[in-house]
Amino acid sequence: MGHLFNRRILLAVCGGIAAYKAAEVVRGLQEQGAEVRVLMTRGASEFITPLTLQALSGHAVYRDLLDEEAERGMGHIELARWADLLLIAPATADCLARLAGGRADDLLGAVQLATPAPVLLAPAMNQQMWRDAATDANVTTLCERGFRLVGPEAGEQACGDVGTGRMSEPAAIVTAAIACFERRLLDGLRVIVTAGPTREAIDPVRYLSNHSSGKMGYAIARAAADAGAQTELVSGPVTLPAPDRVRCHSVTSAREMLDCCLALVADCDVFVACAAVADYRPATAAAQKIKKNSSTLTLELVRNPDILATVANLAQRPYCVGFAAETRELRKHAMQKLEAKKLDLIVGNDVSDPAIGFNADDNAALILDARRERVVERCSKATLARILVEEIAARLPTMAARSRAEP
Repeated sequence: MGHLFNRRILLAVCGGIAAYKAAEVVRGLQEQGAEVRVLMTRGASEFITPLTLQALSGHAVYRDLLDEEAERGMGHIELARWADLLLIAPATADCLARLAGGRADDLLGAVQLATPAPVLLAPAMNQQMWRDAATDANVTTLCERGFRLVGPEAGEQACGDVGTGRMSEPAAIVTAAIACFERRLLDGLRVIVTAGPTREAIDPVRYLSNHSSGKMGYAIARAAADAGAQTELVSGPVTLPAPDRVRCHSVTSAREMLDCCLALVADCDVFVACAAVADYRPATAAAQKIKKNSSTLTLELVRNPDILATVANLAQRPYCVGFAAETRELRKHAMQKLEAKKLDLIVGNDVSDPAIGFNADDNAALILDARRERVVERCSKATLARILVEEIAARLPTMAARSRAEP
């Protein structure tokens, strides 16, 4: 998985002969895992067609500030919010002047002013234009504002001149884009998270379930994706929206959740079982609604498969993290579950406290493995999810080895 996985890069292409290299830049960014969208100035369309960049990026190319369809939803603002990085390649002399002047009369200027994302410039122009005092002043202004530069390079130019002004090669631009981001805790890893309850059918209108809201599992999936992991969320029935940059798989019963997890687990690095899976299900589900014909109803229940134990006992198993929702003797029961299911890490929750139990927005936890433990006092579930990701990254063998290898 590339260094730019889960990163969103808006590539702005300006009107210069180097615009033809934008196609290679798109490909290079995608090979590193980035999602790329392209913005073109009017001049750029004279050098490379929007259709080319649309075909390569897989998205429509943005060109006009006053596009009625796009602006119906404030398109330039949404585009500015979408980007994790605004990469301008080639950045022409005119582009640098407009940016330095804070112009917002075209789509690129408006997006740049509206985005909180960092901006990376790949200048490309005639060598004399690059050396001109106005260009030098514009570059100085932009750098003082926090803009980053890659290039330009020296060499023969399309006009026949020789000197500095050539746009950097696409590979160098991609490397510079990677450098704009800090390395994340789970970069390059694949994570599966289960969340929510399961429902076990009694008849077509009734089921057995529990009070799980899915909030903790969804927070973990979001934190894992933010940490750079390719994240798959296997969710029982909840009312929560799918986290951004997470692939969500919806299931209903415990057996459906197991089948989905086993279908996804190949090449998985971390498996976090946060779902509140029903321990039992009716031996048979009635085909028709059961009528109230008597004052009592007897159901025969059978054990559901243990999803976490099944994954933990695979020959090629991922790093397995479980949850222990307890009402008493939290540490004792959590440790017993850790050992019985052969887990790598377990998170114990005291669900007897309504302030941190099912459906609450806050949580508290005891995170432990066979060697050490960490107590996390009451905090938001989002905060606990980030702490858990940090604990996983610190304990995960592949991450520890990577940390030792890096200078």
